[in-house]
Amino acid sequence: MKTKTIEKIKTYEAKGFREKFLGEDNPMHLLFKSNSDHFFCLKTEEMTRLQYPVPPSKHSCHTLIFVSSGAHVMKCGYEEYQTTANEIVMVPAGQVFSIENIQSVHTGFICQFHPDILIGKYGNREMLNDFDFLKISGNPKVTLDLGDVQSVVRILQRLEKEYSETSTANLNIVQSYLIALFYEMNKNSVKTSKSISASEVITNKFKELIHQHIKTQHQVNYYASLLNVTPNHLNKCVKNVTGKSAVKWIDENILLEAKYLLFQTTLSVSEIAIQVGHEDQSYFSRFFKKHTGISPIQYRKLIDKS
Repeated sequence: MKTKTIEKIKTYEAKGFREKFLGEDNPMHLLFKSNSDHFFCLKTEEMTRLQYPVPPSKHSCHTLIFVSSGAHVMKCGYEEYQTTANEIVMVPAGQVFSIENIQSVHTGFICQFHPDILIGKYGNREMLNDFDFLKISGNPKVTLDLGDVQSVVRILQRLEKEYSETSTANLNIVQSYLIALFYEMNKNSVKTSKSISASEVITNKFKELIHQHIKTQHQVNYYASLLNVTPNHLNKCVKNVTGKSAVKWIDENILLEAKYLLFQTTLSVSEIAIQVGHEDQSYFSRFFKKHTGISPIQYRKLIDKS
């Protein structure tokens, strides 16, 4: 299995930067044994050849990174997270992420799995609501107590063994170990439903709604009506919790979605404008340049030259 993966990686390395990420050439796809598995778990040391800066991107799978030593730095949306020893960062499926600093060295595990694996034979969607870190609005970082580290490591070792030593992963086994891992993480999770404030509840729901509707809805009034609050109250809650206005959150998410589409798809700028809810391409281009200092076409060319 490892020989085939190495050959795939060599083919990947010969391609242009953006081309590597399109379709099944996305580097993470190289590690899936089959399209039906949509799972892998490896020690991060085994992935050194796939270390590169990553512009805003997203994946249909959840990604978990456990750091046992050193440090790992990435952005989830616009928030930057540095993960150090005995910490875990989770990138939920569909979350836009980016990696700018590849100089930091770390050891640990990286595990990627499709959300459907978590439902499978033993799970249900209601149970998954217990895990804040799987939500777009959740806190993606978990710091483990020293007494829980070995339990987490043993689970990840078992998942790595299931991936590396079998021709096809047993997804029932994978699911069981992932759920056990999540409950271990939950013991160390910062936020709980009992300690979260009313403003945080509204803000988290607002973040989830933006993720669902950003391609068509850009007005604070729309989100306020879904949450049964006034636009002023929504803006006050969001500003108190995040330090940014609701409008700023909406604009940043439009921009992130546009950057992802410019990088990870072959859509034209006019098609991308429509995808993010701007029928007028010239308005979209002005919006993009206002926030980045360059046009969408220039942004794509910069990536192509990377």
